[in-house]
Amino acid sequence: MLLKDKVIIVTGATSGIGAATAVEAARQGARVVLAGRRADRGEELVGQIRASGGQALFVRTDVSQESEIEALVARTVREYGRLDGAFNNAGIPGPLGKLADLPAAEYRQLMTVNLDSALLCMRCEIQAMKKTGGGSIVNCASILGLVAGSGFGAYTTAKHGLLGMTKAAALDYATEGIRVNAVMPGPIETEIWSHIQQGEPVRQAFVDGVPMQRAARSEEVAKPVLFLLSDWSSYITGTALVIDGGYTAR
Repeated sequence: MLLKDKVIIVTGATSGIGAATAVEAARQGARVVLAGRRADRGEELVGQIRASGGQALFVRTDVSQESEIEALVARTVREYGRLDGAFNNAGIPGPLGKLADLPAAEYRQLMTVNLDSALLCMRCEIQAMKKTGGGSIVNCASILGLVAGSGFGAYTTAKHGLLGMTKAAALDYATEGIRVNAVMPGPIETEIWSHIQQGEPVRQAFVDGVPMQRAARSEEVAKPVLFLLSDWSSYITGTALVIDGGYTAR
């Protein structure tokens, strides 16, 4: 088992990539702490994991609130004694449109959830990991951390910032046994993806740009995340693993 006995936090764990990662991490032997805002969905996933013989618990968490992140990490350590890995995956699609037309309040909300929360999570996660000799953190960025998308200015800004934050943290803690990496998915069949305001034309335009001519399934992102959380990636830090069907190869 790739993650046998490791304690892993997954934020944004109630749907999409987060849910797929939590389920697969448990299947690979991890003790998983699912974090999200939808308690009913979180408890349902925990039930599925336990029914399959895995170990998991759900902690309702709003990652825009530092006190709730602190409580999440504290509960994890209290329950399982340590923290070995974290997938900072929570995010929202946010406002779409040209940058000068974006409502300032909606822009700030997107930055709070998609960028600032990763810093707040890492602050708590790193402190916990330092107490037990290290760990691995994976931040969920996007191909829009490498390229820009017309009408996706706020999201693009947040994901570019997240990539820089990931690299900076990797350098800061490279000698302390803590690795920090990012995954950069392209189009993924998730709940957020289905709620893009412009609907099918925008989604299809992204898929048309993928050489493999399809969006990915959540599981196709979850498995690379588990690799980065595992000891198999012990010499990898500060990198961004692109999972985009060839989108950015052009």
